[in-house]
Amino acid sequence: MTCGLEICVAAGITYVPPLLLEAGVEEQYMTMVLGIGPVLGLILVPLIGSASDDCQSNYGGRRPFIWILSLGVLLSLFIIPHADSFASYFSYGGNHVHIFFLIFGVGLLDCCVQVCFTPLEALLSDLYHDDEGCGQAFAMFSFMISIGGCIGYLLTSVNWNYTYMSLYLGGPDECLFLLLMLIFIVSVLVTMKTVEEHSHRPKSFSRGCCLPKWKLRSWKCNPVLCLLSLCWSVTPRIYHSYCRIPAVMKQLCAAQLCSWMAVMSFMLFYTDFVGEGLYKGIPSAAPGTESRIRYDEGIRMGSLGLFLQCATATFFSMIINKLAKQFGSRQVYLSSMITFTSSALVICLSQNIVIVTIMSSLTGFAYATLQTLPYTLICLYHKEKDVSNKKHQ
Repeated sequence: MTCGLEICVAAGITYVPPLLLEAGVEEQYMTMVLGIGPVLGLILVPLIGSASDDCQSNYGGRRPFIWILSLGVLLSLFIIPHADSFASYFSYGGNHVHIFFLIFGVGLLDCCVQVCFTPLEALLSDLYHDDEGCGQAFAMFSFMISIGGCIGYLLTSVNWNYTYMSLYLGGPDECLFLLLMLIFIVSVLVTMKTVEEHSHRPKSFSRGCCLPKWKLRSWKCNPVLCLLSLCWSVTPRIYHSYCRIPAVMKQLCAAQLCSWMAVMSFMLFYTDFVGEGLYKGIPSAAPGTESRIRYDEGIRMGSLGLFLQCATATFFSMIINKLAKQFGSRQVYLSSMITFTSSALVICLSQNIVIVTIMSSLTGFAYATLQTLPYTLICLYHKEKDVSNKKHQ
């Protein structure tokens, strides 16, 4: 499931900015469009995390939310390549309707993918509690994300214009997104067979809910109603829980926030940077013109660079636990951030596509680290806390 999600988001990160620019969205507004999904995720992640803690359906607490978000991913993968077809059903609005459907699909895809990682990470925490098991679980989590990124970026680096599927389906966009839908459906079907999560998950928000107890008990089996019931009651409790976060956890959250801001900004704009900055292409140019051909070639070369990034992340995800044991988590984390900063600086100063591509591949070290070490540290923190509580009892 993690691999399937990352394939979709990797292909989306690469393909969506050019689609937005081609549709007529100005660059200054494209950043706002790409921020819709993360902003919605910022609101929904705490709510879905709390609701999944309290959900007691027959399928477990995590998987119903995973399936609901998966439907949103599939819907967005269908809307994005067919935005112009949906716009044709409206006699007014013209290109603005096309842009609306495209923005709606992009926001839905980004939001559902990012939010869906939360119950997946929580499911891993439910299944593994010991040091070795937790470390291996999140190392495999990072490994599958890296593999998914490799596949996603590799798919977007292929020229689909003259393939049989593209000619049959009506274009390269329809061909690619149909392939993404098929891959994602397979990943969801595989995840449906996962083992049941343990029943000792925390029920931190059930006791202070504003709803009547009989209604809360009757809604626990329905994830949608459980999520809606928490929307008006859980927000103040989340705020107070944030205020009680230990100082060491606040430091970890701040470091994770700043690190992901840097990594995601790089990944979102790297392909467009290569297409416009290095290949001197113009995304709004007419198809078939020299400027547009150069831009498309730059996008494919940028996808290759992100593919190498994920290949590097795959390698480091397999050895990250050994590195942490050998040198310590702090040293590994700082080394990955220094490597990322140095690589980004070289990319900004260089105009050589080979050097830029090599530097982009080195950023995979930071990507693997951010997917592994912070979550392992959280699991170990809670384990040590539980052990300490048992000793006091």
